Amino acid sequence: MIPVQGFEGKYVAVLGLGRSGLSAARALQAGGAIPVCWDDSPVARAAADAEDLAIRDLAKPGAFEDIATLLVSPGIPHLYPVPNPVVAAAWGAGVPVDNDIGLFFRSFGLGDWDQYETVPRVVAVTGSNGKSTTSALIHHILTQAGRSSQLAGNIGRGVLDIDPPGEGGVVVLELSSYQTDLARSLTPDVAVFTNLSPDHLDRHAGLGGYFAAKRRLFAEGGPERAVIGVDEAEGQYLANQMAEAAVDDRVIRISSGQKLSGPGWNVFARKGFLTEWRKGRQVAAIDLRGIRGLPGAHNHQNACAAYAACRTLGLAPKQIDAAFQSFEGLPHRSQIVAEANGVTFVNDSKATNVDSAAKALLAFERIRWICGGLQKDGGLGALAPGLPHVQRAYVIGREAAGFALGLTGTEAEVCTTMEVAVARAIEDAQPGEVVLLAPAAASFDQYDNFEQRGTDFTDRVRAALSDGK
Repeated sequence: MIPVQGFEGKYVAVLGLGRSGLSAARALQAGGAIPVCWDDSPVARAAADAEDLAIRDLAKPGAFEDIATLLVSPGIPHLYPVPNPVVAAAWGAGVPVDNDIGLFFRSFGLGDWDQYETVPRVVAVTGSNGKSTTSALIHHILTQAGRSSQLAGNIGRGVLDIDPPGEGGVVVLELSSYQTDLARSLTPDVAVFTNLSPDHLDRHAGLGGYFAAKRRLFAEGGPERAVIGVDEAEGQYLANQMAEAAVDDRVIRISSGQKLSGPGWNVFARKGFLTEWRKGRQVAAIDLRGIRGLPGAHNHQNACAAYAACRTLGLAPKQIDAAFQSFEGLPHRSQIVAEANGVTFVNDSKATNVDSAAKALLAFERIRWICGGLQKDGGLGALAPGLPHVQRAYVIGREAAGFALGLTGTEAEVCTTMEVAVARAIEDAQPGEVVLLAPAAASFDQYDNFEQRGTDFTDRVRAALSDGK
């Protein structure tokens, strides 16, 4: 646990008692603060009460009279589409609003590190797609190289739940836009921006607000190194903002699909090969084509980001290459779940928006595509580059018929349920094809989360293949 510093003897309100809220309350208590907790769910309040945490309805008048700070869980809107009433009450009372990420950075840098020859470091990863895979890959590479590493934030453990790092320890954080938008302190040693595509637009009042939330990770604290994907204009802008000159190697530009030139530090992947250039010279190259845990151009971009981050931490290209070979990927992210009769079954349930689904479609040549769900704003137009790879789409979700109509020029079958979609895809699939779950939509019309959707796909595939033996 990372005890929260700076609130000894003070009351700190905690709104939202999920994983991050409860861990923050414990860390506040460990640091000498007095957490005061609230959640609209009676079950969540009961769990906090069972840990002897004080419960207070923060929506009642006068609830903030003795509160030093309000801590808000990431799922709770603090500004758009409308501020949560408790957040608005804190504003009215002049109480600062923060989140667990802000408290982590505030407390992490206060450790007594004079005893360490190599001080602990923090690598923070944000962006629209690939955050989880990039974060997990960095953690995997460090671990395989014998470096002490912990994975936390939006993946792994709660950020305040981790152990205080020791000599040379590295904390790898995946950070969502909800987390970077509100944190009052953001001071990573290495900051990574993977890419940008429209997502969570209601929470940020549009694409500009969404990018601004991501940009805060770089603008607020000034990381020692910035690894920035430049395949979109926003990444190019951010890299330009961070660099003092063309040769400024504090900024590492990364790309998937284009060769990066210039005198600076560049890492890019083309035709399945990752290449590092520095000061106008090639430094290293890695063949990514045979790595099962990193299929497709989108995963090659993740590999570039992880490679660059690990190079800033002193790892050699050969160490990183060796770790790539043993990386198995993450559940629900381009995860191979079965192979039978020449057909490969891939679970990419995390492809919850059209951009990530399009990248998944581009990773394979002949696809039986299971898609659909709660469609997000922006339409399905961005799927166009990947649709020629689709032999047939099997559409699920309550709005399956409408989703299918949006797949112009693609043969689509309305299945509605995962059970029917998996059965029909297996029936049609030919050797050499891939049955791919990449929904291009949220899961909440039929599932609690994308993990549950991916697990349902995996279970039904394995059951069907078992029955067919």
